[in-house]
Amino acid sequence: MLKNRNFKRCIITGITGSGGSYLADHIRKKNKKIKIYGTTRKKFNQINKPLTNKYKITKLNLKNYLKLEEYLIKTKPDLIYHIASYADVRKSFFKPINVINNNNIITLNLLEAVRNINISPLIILCSSSEVYGNVKKKEQPIKEDTLMRPISPYAVSKCFQDLVSQVYQKSYGLKIIITRMFSYTNGRRYNLFQSSFAKQIVEIENNKRKILYHGNLKSFRSLIDIEDAMEAYWVAAKRGRIGEIYNIGGNKSISVGKVLDYLKSFSKSKILTKIDKNLIRIKDINIQVPSSNKFRKHTSWKPKISIKDSLKKLLMNERLKRKVKI
Repeated sequence: MLKNRNFKRCIITGITGSGGSYLADHIRKKNKKIKIYGTTRKKFNQINKPLTNKYKITKLNLKNYLKLEEYLIKTKPDLIYHIASYADVRKSFFKPINVINNNNIITLNLLEAVRNINISPLIILCSSSEVYGNVKKKEQPIKEDTLMRPISPYAVSKCFQDLVSQVYQKSYGLKIIITRMFSYTNGRRYNLFQSSFAKQIVEIENNKRKILYHGNLKSFRSLIDIEDAMEAYWVAAKRGRIGEIYNIGGNKSISVGKVLDYLKSFSKSKILTKIDKNLIRIKDINIQVPSSNKFRKHTSWKPKISIKDSLKKLLMNERLKRKVKI
């Protein structure tokens, strides 16, 4: 295992998104001295405004190469987490050109800008398990050399990000580590099934809705807690090996239906459910179980919070949020 790297200036692209904001908060807990910068496409509002009080956030369209280059020259990062992307898998089927164009250009611009200016940051390219698509049972658990078989426009864009990063690392010597994250609980993003379930259950408990709507309950996912996921991103930067690709996830799978059953069992209210065909993807992944053995070996990371406890926490936090008027 490598010695811990130290960083002074970190950029998180897409910092006002759910994953980026969680990551910024996690890094701040781990290292109070590190300067955290971030980019966002979004207008500042009452939801993301608190982030601007904690971190140095710049409204920047990463498609604008010259502005991005100026930004990197000014901030001089020694660590970059590239999280920014259009990340709604289901909606990507209806906007394939926009999704693929956006995700590919912003990644290529970032890599090219780093190549062309006098900085040498470590780049954590935050890819996704979606690149693997549907993997046969005999090929599971999924390893990093498993063939990529994307089945959504979003997944295609992540394959490009993944592959072009490998080219820039091998051909131009950029310091890049690729993480392929599997599913994690995320209370700030309601287009994820577990967060949507938690939100709807709390609304039923507060008599604001009568029925919980869901999509495909038969799909299986590996699921870890948000804290374990953010710690994985952090230790990837601290101890991961440059040029490596790492799967990050739990070693067990759980059906979407079982997740719903767990969340329902944590509520005293009667939860009526109904399928909403609009929530079903045009093409869905049946089951994914990752092998994170390489990442665990290289970094000593392992998830600490059980799925059940993570879902309890997700629901509890949602209840707390609903008591506060935003």
